[in-house]
Amino acid sequence: MITITRQHVVGAVMGLGLVAALGSGSAQAGEYNITIDPVTIDTGDFTRSGVGFNGASPGPVLRFKEGENVTINVTNNLSEDSSIHWHGLILPFQQDGVPNISYPGIKSGETFTYNFPIKQSGTYWFHSHSGFQEPDGAYGAIVIEPKEREPYRYDREYVVQLADAHPHSGNRIMRNLKMMADYYNRKQQTVFDFFKDSEKMGLGAALSDRMAWGDMRMMATDIEDLQGFTPLINGKGPDQNWTGLFKPGERVRLRFINSSAMTYFDIRIPGLKMTVVQADGNNVQPVSVDEFRIAVAETYDVIVRPAEDKAYTIFAESMGRTAYARGTLAPREGLTAEVPDLRKSPLLTMADMGMSHGMDHGAMAMGSATHKMPDGSSMSGAAHDAHSSTTHKMPDGSEMKGAGHAMPDGSQMQGAEHQGMAQGGRHQMSDDAMMKGMDHSAQGAMAQSGMDNSMHGGMAKGGMAKEADSFYASNSGLMPSAANGGKFLSYNDLKAQKPLYKQRPPTREIELRLTGNMERYIWSINGVKFKDAEPIRLKYGERVRFKFVNETMMTHPMHLHGMWSILDNGNGKWNPIKHVVSVSPGTTVYMETEVDAPGQWAFHCHLSYHADAGMFRKVVVEGGPKEQADASAVRHEGH
Repeated sequence: MITITRQHVVGAVMGLGLVAALGSGSAQAGEYNITIDPVTIDTGDFTRSGVGFNGASPGPVLRFKEGENVTINVTNNLSEDSSIHWHGLILPFQQDGVPNISYPGIKSGETFTYNFPIKQSGTYWFHSHSGFQEPDGAYGAIVIEPKEREPYRYDREYVVQLADAHPHSGNRIMRNLKMMADYYNRKQQTVFDFFKDSEKMGLGAALSDRMAWGDMRMMATDIEDLQGFTPLINGKGPDQNWTGLFKPGERVRLRFINSSAMTYFDIRIPGLKMTVVQADGNNVQPVSVDEFRIAVAETYDVIVRPAEDKAYTIFAESMGRTAYARGTLAPREGLTAEVPDLRKSPLLTMADMGMSHGMDHGAMAMGSATHKMPDGSSMSGAAHDAHSSTTHKMPDGSEMKGAGHAMPDGSQMQGAEHQGMAQGGRHQMSDDAMMKGMDHSAQGAMAQSGMDNSMHGGMAKGGMAKEADSFYASNSGLMPSAANGGKFLSYNDLKAQKPLYKQRPPTREIELRLTGNMERYIWSINGVKFKDAEPIRLKYGERVRFKFVNETMMTHPMHLHGMWSILDNGNGKWNPIKHVVSVSPGTTVYMETEVDAPGQWAFHCHLSYHADAGMFRKVVVEGGPKEQADASAVRHEGH
């Protein structure tokens, strides 16, 4: 294993063949050559054809230096169009690499030259933004050395890039999901589970629970759309055991990147504390944890200090507890450590549906209103607000009663807001009024009192103790907890090391409801799929507050290209800067964006099959630095 240094080296080769040579020996600093190639992927469980960069999957680790200009020549050796998106990098929109938004893409046999300045430092990654080439293996890592000294010390570092390789191609997976949404669900409850629940909660309660889920045509095990995959670390399956070496007492920086198509991972290293020092490429105030959850497309940098002359297991189990990635930190080759067992699979609860908890499901009573969504699905028996009879017309002529909704262009429809819909904090529902034929959009019909994260910021500022992770619904089945009672990282723990922007009030708020129908495998924003949606239009220089209302039972990692996302976790000016914001079921999450990048950008759920099914938007930033300066001068003259 070659130790990684902080020196910027073009074509550097990092441990275990993870990094391929970038260009020939004659390449100048700042110039790179990448090919997009058909490759063979070997996980140790199966071998399949896929897509990679420079002849391998994962592709090379690109090492840049803050302040330099880079030139990257990308040649497409596939028989189809391709692309490369530089995930999390701040650059001109024409260089962002999203076909039909920032550029046409790269035709088969052609070379496209990217050229852009490096304006940041930290851990990022790159991947194809064409079809399902990314889940088929087209991803790699980016490490950017900062201009200034880092605020923490480490002796060596490793990229730990996670992925969820599947024996089926991305196209085949999507076909299967559209044909049968639970095609890959291998954790469905059985009659034996029913008997166990009957013993635990009583026959009547167990029957009511099953009937409620059945009437909604949903499953409490519906946590992962995709199962049957093999998790990888740096392209190696659990049995292949990627290994990073250390000397006892060294500080080792691990740059975790989740390049999965669909899988959230819970990561721990038994026997070692991890100090989180960076989230999504931005330094955070250090926090010591035993475990953390990494959403799809997020990055976290941690520092560990293994003091003993022994091996340690890097253990990353999927959020649904269906599979795990495994690697090893060791003082020398050939050593291994015990691999933990997978923990019990969680089950979704009615709280994850946005429904009241603490009552028998069979005792719930609900209104009988029926609401049509723009995608044609229905919300049967879901009265948005018992106190409001306002009816709102949607763009396709359908109606939504008793609630305010954002339109596809970001404008607001006036009316009762979601979090105002249930002042009493409980929702009365009946079994026969459950949302028949609906899946994940159902709980959006019930405002979740106590689940709106607009409250947690105020609680934090008001000095109230944070007893639970406010980014999960109360009594959520997905609420994380560390093994052996240790510390689990929460979004609430993240505080910026140094604020990137001055704190100021947002100029406006845009509500984005995350909507979908699992049975039909339709995913959308504000009930409208991407192909039918108008762009979200922003003005250069404004500060926009985005309100994500998750009306589905899935967790969605939302990614805005080209601009930073300031996660509102109640820490005020110390709110962390991210490029992916994870939104759990039954919750409302806020982020703010300084609109400082003119052009056209993508904004989407980073679950590959959700984005493809419609949970995607184009963002158009109108104006630019010159226009803003001119407008400012006019305002000044007017005064």
